[in-house]
Amino acid sequence: MFYGVRMENNSDWKLRLRYGKDQTPYTHFTVLGDGTVVDNSHGFDCPVGPAFMAIKVWALDSDQACDMLNVIGEQVGFHVKGKAEIYNTEPEEPPKEKPFGYGINFTPYRK
Repeated sequence: MFYGVRMENNSDWKLRLRYGKDQTPYTHFTVLGDGTVVDNSHGFDCPVGPAFMAIKVWALDSDQACDMLNVIGEQVGFHVKGKAEIYNTEPEEPPKEKPFGYGINFTPYRK
């Protein structure tokens, strides 16, 4: 405590979720998609062309996580063309009231 105010560690939310003090209907996933960057004007450092997109999401289920890859990908100039891989992963950000994505990353490759 600091002057009567409880100072929480940034990782306290993880502990509260893990031990059931906080609950969320969402599961944390990392989704990887194979596709094409068609517009690189959205602030991501990736050339136009084939690439993998990775995004971390809080979603209701793996189907919604895959949908988020497609929808958010389109918003940032990425078209998913290949398969998507979905993994349950440890979160880096706490859940919110609605599903959301963060930590978008692109890795270009040559065909």
